[in-house]
Amino acid sequence: MRKRKASIPMLLAVMMLFAALLAACGGDNGGNGNNGGNAAGSNGGSGDAGGNAGTSGDGGNAGKQEEEVTLKFYFGGDKKAATDEVWSAISDYVKSKGLNVKFTINFIPFTDFKDKMLVMAASGDSWDMNFDGDWLSYKQMAAKGSYMALNELLPEYAPNLYKKYQEQGTLSAATVNGQIVGLPWTMKMNQRLFAGWRSDLADKAGITVAPDAVKTIEDVDALLRQMKQAYPNEKLSRSTPLPIYMIRDEWVDLNFHGLGFYLSDPKVTVQPVEQQPFYQEAIKTAKSWYDDKLINRDAMIDKEDGAAEWRNGKTLFTLTSHEWANADPGFSDPSFKQQMSLLYPDKKQVNRTPLANVVAINRNSKHADRVLRFLDMIETDQKLYDLVQYGIEGKTYKLDGETAVYPDGMNTTTSNYMEWGGQWAFWKPQFMRPTSTYPKDFWVHEAEFAAEPENVNSPIDGLFIAEDAMKNELAKRDQTADETGKPLEFGIVKDPEKEVAAYAEKQKANGLDKILTETQKQIDAYLASQAK
Repeated sequence: MRKRKASIPMLLAVMMLFAALLAACGGDNGGNGNNGGNAAGSNGGSGDAGGNAGTSGDGGNAGKQEEEVTLKFYFGGDKKAATDEVWSAISDYVKSKGLNVKFTINFIPFTDFKDKMLVMAASGDSWDMNFDGDWLSYKQMAAKGSYMALNELLPEYAPNLYKKYQEQGTLSAATVNGQIVGLPWTMKMNQRLFAGWRSDLADKAGITVAPDAVKTIEDVDALLRQMKQAYPNEKLSRSTPLPIYMIRDEWVDLNFHGLGFYLSDPKVTVQPVEQQPFYQEAIKTAKSWYDDKLINRDAMIDKEDGAAEWRNGKTLFTLTSHEWANADPGFSDPSFKQQMSLLYPDKKQVNRTPLANVVAINRNSKHADRVLRFLDMIETDQKLYDLVQYGIEGKTYKLDGETAVYPDGMNTTTSNYMEWGGQWAFWKPQFMRPTSTYPKDFWVHEAEFAAEPENVNSPIDGLFIAEDAMKNELAKRDQTADETGKPLEFGIVKDPEKEVAAYAEKQKANGLDKILTETQKQIDAYLASQAK
């Protein structure tokens, strides 16, 4: 009996050990099937759905199809009529390739884009991916931690895209405190200014302008006055003179709360725009333009897309880039013609940064891995690229050889999908087709223009300025700029000299010294790190 009693505990112990081993094996399998993608969680994403999506698509559940999820995207501009139909076709295609997703596609007008994105992020809204840029809300969104860190997710779920970024060295520009928070475009461009005007109307009025003759602010002023005299009842322009003065004086706008520096300054000393001599000049010119109706009276509050107004003949003068000086603007009336002239051609201007057009993943996204798999497919799949960029062949575009053109009876103005806003972040040079807007080799010539000696890379290209140490001062500065600075720049001013001085004093009182000190500290540290 004693031996029998002694064997029972031993038997129980063996059984418990065996059960534990089974549980461990079962737990491991369960982890692969249900939790296996904790990579998303380790990067600030959602461990749940990110894990489910990651494992169900990469073999974690062998033989089992991954669960369908809906990806919610935001882009800029107006939503075109065939958008939902096209993205339904995109869904069908990627499902056939093993990515089980649907899409909800939303658009925000560019005039409201920055503010709405910031409000959505502050409210804790959940979406998966959005378009952005350093000219929109990207810097503020990244500074506030609104975008998910992708250091581990990107190479795992988008290895081809990651390899492209590694080859180009562009990820540093989208890295904040060591975290990759944006996915930049891969194009090379310069944004220096061209003056553009309706040459058909100029010709009709007997206004003859020699090619490339409009080069200075004085030339622009003279042309505007001629056009206004010929067409006194037309809305002439919504462009302020300030950007022209910036080009003239080789000022680099940091796109950071009205701060910048001069290209001629080897120390890259950051300064506030409102204290620069050219700012005073620009406000005086703006007042003259506003008073003489050379700038539209509603220009400051006009919410309509400026490119659309130009295409539709609602403005007679514009300031634009090399891209749009050479692309087909898609005028709504074939009788409309334009003439362009490069302003201050001998002055240096910085090239566009990789952050000019970006896609980013919202920090609250539950499906970051699937977004990245989708982006990786665009990097490697011509058919998917065509679907995303051009839509459904025969409905939203047709092929003329290798050129994607509008279906018969359709143009840029009436497009039901092509030329949609925000597509630029998806541009892939290896797949881009010539279009009616961008002819063959257009982007080769853009890159060549950006490589000209006067077009240079910014000495602080890739720097991300953290706002935490000065966020209260920056909030006050932005509010004052919106309430006081913006009307000045549109010429709504009685005494430019007096009011600019008062504006500068207001900004000083908002903590300008602290902003300059903190910003300069970060610039100096970045320059020192680049020199090593």
